[in-house]
Amino acid sequence: MPMTPTKALSHIRVLDLSRVLAGPWCTQNLADLGAEVIKVERPGTGDDTRSWGPPWVHPGEGSDARDSTYFAAANRNKHSITVDIASSRGQALIRDLALQSDVVIENFKVGDLARYGLDYASLSALDARLVYCSITGYGQDGPKADLPGYDIVFQAMGGLMSITGEADHLPGGGPQKVGIAIADVMTGMYATIAILGALEHRNVSGRGQHIDIALLDAVVALGGNQVTGWFATGKVPHRYGNAHASLVPYQAFDTRDGQMVVAVGNDKQWQCFCDAIERPDLAADTRWSNVEGRIVGRDLLVPQIARTMSMRPTAEWVVRFEAHGVPCGPINDYAQVFEDEQVRHRQLKVDLPRSDGGTVATIASPLRLQGTPVTYDQAPPLLGEHTDDVLERVLGKSTQAIVELRRDGVV
Repeated sequence: MPMTPTKALSHIRVLDLSRVLAGPWCTQNLADLGAEVIKVERPGTGDDTRSWGPPWVHPGEGSDARDSTYFAAANRNKHSITVDIASSRGQALIRDLALQSDVVIENFKVGDLARYGLDYASLSALDARLVYCSITGYGQDGPKADLPGYDIVFQAMGGLMSITGEADHLPGGGPQKVGIAIADVMTGMYATIAILGALEHRNVSGRGQHIDIALLDAVVALGGNQVTGWFATGKVPHRYGNAHASLVPYQAFDTRDGQMVVAVGNDKQWQCFCDAIERPDLAADTRWSNVEGRIVGRDLLVPQIARTMSMRPTAEWVVRFEAHGVPCGPINDYAQVFEDEQVRHRQLKVDLPRSDGGTVATIASPLRLQGTPVTYDQAPPLLGEHTDDVLERVLGKSTQAIVELRRDGVV
């Protein structure tokens, strides 16, 4: 009877030809789940984001390997090799690695890898079981397929900025991007799901497939309930700031010493909310007794709530609301996040030692599998840290062959 893998994806090898964030975010998910991820980088410079600092990761004493914390956030548990993809020998190495892998992921411009014989058509002709994921801004086809783009472009084009930010008629009104690169991150998440689906289908069909993931598609899909509301009514969604289009109160309020959020999701919670703020008059008012009434009358209701909320400090409100079962929370900065007792309990900060003696602080994976838990085996790698190991272990290259590849600038 075969042994059960100790990790969910310990039987999977991924060749990662991606850079920046969307692709690396995906492959870090796969690596955290136990897949062997071989990250191919440019000799000398590596992934673009290695130089996106400050801030920088603190290297070990005497080490000059300076990488940005941006790079560190998306490249844990991976093996880094450096290969000159522009050279024919470099292309041959990558082709050989692809044929020893289950998954290839790339985010080159449409058609670029075909010039090197490293596109899906070329590689799948050699291995029909290969799962090949391409991540681009606009997708593999269409009038804009050849155009470049970064996260903020897709937040703008995909509608997200039109519903993010304060309402136009209020101070500070206008479109805003989300504070993180949400288009990249969610594209990476969708790519992760697609790859896992393709691998499972391969288990029953014996064949891999080409996955076409676009940042524009991912951002538009995030529109979810806002977009389907427009489909149904023809009414274009607009910005509500920290308020909610379909729930009241569901927003930020000023307190006596700061700000916090309250999220009342149904009529029962509304009654509990009124009890917590000691406003039986609001609880008894039939205008506010159901969700629809609170939405329609938000301009009358919210100012009354705001006056009451301003009378007590945040900590006292949190205690009151939690006692009444009302979802709420302080608006924390990231220093406060990692002081929170629940965050500490969940151990969401993970320190990983680097091979040069330095240490990298990373965020724990939210993927909590009881049978095959995520492990943290490898700090974000130094540039080319595993080149010799991968060439020898995966491709069977001799020491002399590796010396010659280095001498000729191929790796």
